[in-house]
Amino acid sequence: MVSQVEPSQSLALRGPSSVVSRSSRHRRHGRSHAGGSSFVPQNEFPVFSHTGDVEILVKAGSQTNRYLLHRIILTQCSGFFEASTSQEWSKASNEGGVELARIGEDSGSESARNKEIKKRWRYELDTGASDDDIPMLVQKENTYASLFGSTDARPPPVRNKPPSSNPSFFRSVANLSLSTPQASSAPPLSPQDQDLLNDYDNLFRIFYNYPPALDPIDIATAYIQCKSLLTLADLYDALAVVGPRIDHHLLQFQSRLWKQIAKYPSSYLKLGYLAQSKSIFQEALIHVVGAWPMGERHIRHQLPDTVLDIIEDKAEELDDLVGKIEGRLYRLSLMTSRGERVNPHNSYLDWLVMSLFRQWLADSTSPPPAPPMPRVSQSRNGGGHARNNTIQVTVAATHHNNQTVQQFHPSSTVSSSSSNAPTNTNPHLGRVFRTLGTTPSSYLGHDECKKFLKLTPEIYSRDNLKKFEKRLEEMKSLARDMVRPLMRSGLLGEGTHVSYLVCTKVTERDFPWNE
Repeated sequence: MVSQVEPSQSLALRGPSSVVSRSSRHRRHGRSHAGGSSFVPQNEFPVFSHTGDVEILVKAGSQTNRYLLHRIILTQCSGFFEASTSQEWSKASNEGGVELARIGEDSGSESARNKEIKKRWRYELDTGASDDDIPMLVQKENTYASLFGSTDARPPPVRNKPPSSNPSFFRSVANLSLSTPQASSAPPLSPQDQDLLNDYDNLFRIFYNYPPALDPIDIATAYIQCKSLLTLADLYDALAVVGPRIDHHLLQFQSRLWKQIAKYPSSYLKLGYLAQSKSIFQEALIHVVGAWPMGERHIRHQLPDTVLDIIEDKAEELDDLVGKIEGRLYRLSLMTSRGERVNPHNSYLDWLVMSLFRQWLADSTSPPPAPPMPRVSQSRNGGGHARNNTIQVTVAATHHNNQTVQQFHPSSTVSSSSSNAPTNTNPHLGRVFRTLGTTPSSYLGHDECKKFLKLTPEIYSRDNLKKFEKRLEEMKSLARDMVRPLMRSGLLGEGTHVSYLVCTKVTERDFPWNE
């Protein structure tokens, strides 16, 4: 049985209209007129409606990203915002000053009268006059309505009661909402505009200790995103904050990262320098020094002189070490049973062993021979043609002499048809020393020894061949011990597949940002 309330009781319990209105308003609190929950202003990243005092508008194409952030956080993370919000450069506006003063006068409250006026800053992205200009945030005066609300000091008009609802108005609004998606079709963003928006969003996310939105799977895409983000952070003097985030993200790729650094060492050297990443900078520096002077032109245009000085010092140290070990290898000698050095007079067979080893060492460590000079065709006609041929031969000979001078003097400015790299270096020198230092040896095998010994038929025999190979193994063992300092690897990844040396040692004082 359902109980029903008597009409008389309901009329008797009903109070005055003022009480009913207050209670009904109290029950409707928290509801919106649209039937949903009431609108609560956002106070979290990227819009801090209650506490934010710096409004930033980043517009690219047809899209505009709005941020309402805190000056104290921006100044701690960026030298740009620290300087631009200072008293010397600031264009801050006083937000709510007149309203607070009027409220204080009307209410007579001392706290409202003495309340400190809060300053507001506003920045907009200025793309520049031409496509070559770099987009930059520019501080603007707060002269129109923004996320902070209207800057008009006059209070809004007071309404005693809401206007009556009009059915035609709601019908027109419903028709407008149905036709809006079809009418307003914004053009799609270009990849450059989307990347620009993503870079600024990642920059501000890092300021508020949020992880940046970077590719976690494709390392090539992640490198492009990290490079663009570091360039933006360098523009706003925020590398000290953004760099560790970039370092943490790239190190998650582990072995894939080391392989990419081995492929593009100069590019990752700049990235490691900007991010102040010790692991990435050290890995790239070892590759760059080992292959130096390859990539020298690119590095000189991309990195400061401090990094170039470190590279040149490390390359010089490596060349000195290689020169010392090469000299020891060429002076390597076998000893007779009486403790004498082997020569053609006391042990001819052992001397042949040393000759074969030194010949292989000279062929392996010497730079590749220069291409032969083209021959000047001899003219069949006499007279003036003979003089022209003489001039051509003279120019060719002079050109050949210049090449010879440049080979022994790498600092010479004489131009040549060959590359700018010094011709007295072997690009495969690291592979040669790794061949000398590996066990078991993979050079001068049985067939090569047999072929070499057959060049002297009077001493070739099976016993002499065995003795020859045994003494050659002694030479290889001595050489293996000598090249051991060059076999060290300072890489975090694998360095056996490269053709240069990777034994460069990087210490704490070699990082340029520690100076």
